Amino acid sequence: MRLQILCIGRMKSGPETTLLNHYTDRLSKSGRSLGITHVDIVALPESRAATVDLRKTDEAKALFEKFDSGGHLIALDEHGKDIDSVQFSNSVQSCLDSGVSTLAIAIGGPDGHGPELLKKANATVRFGKMTWPHQLVRVLAAEQLYRATTILSGHPYHRQ
Repeated sequence: MRLQILCIGRMKSGPETTLLNHYTDRLSKSGRSLGITHVDIVALPESRAATVDLRKTDEAKALFEKFDSGGHLIALDEHGKDIDSVQFSNSVQSCLDSGVSTLAIAIGGPDGHGPELLKKANATVRFGKMTWPHQLVRVLAAEQLYRATTILSGHPYHRQ
């Protein structure tokens, strides 16, 4: 299975990028034994459309163009479900067991996701009620994917 973190907006060089690369590297290594073959971070530009609705529509279209339509899409959204790391790892395991080709996490732009993306997503989750900078959300997504692989492989990284 392939993992994707699909994002709107770009990362600047700095500590967030270093940390993202750290977790992505660890994820690539820890996921191999589980059948995770590839980890991709796909950064797409913010829409320059004049209205919020048009920006959300443009960004959703760009995200869908990079997503494998036969895959499993998790949208990160402030109105999503609160789940813990074990529940998230169970979702990853379910995708692995089902033979899903790609598990993707979609991170929207400053205006969030459009309704069409949220409707098509297999799940909508959030990293709490707070608003996070998109650079940190990428790091959180990579870390949670890494944590999921360690939970599934019995590695002691995650403590209960």
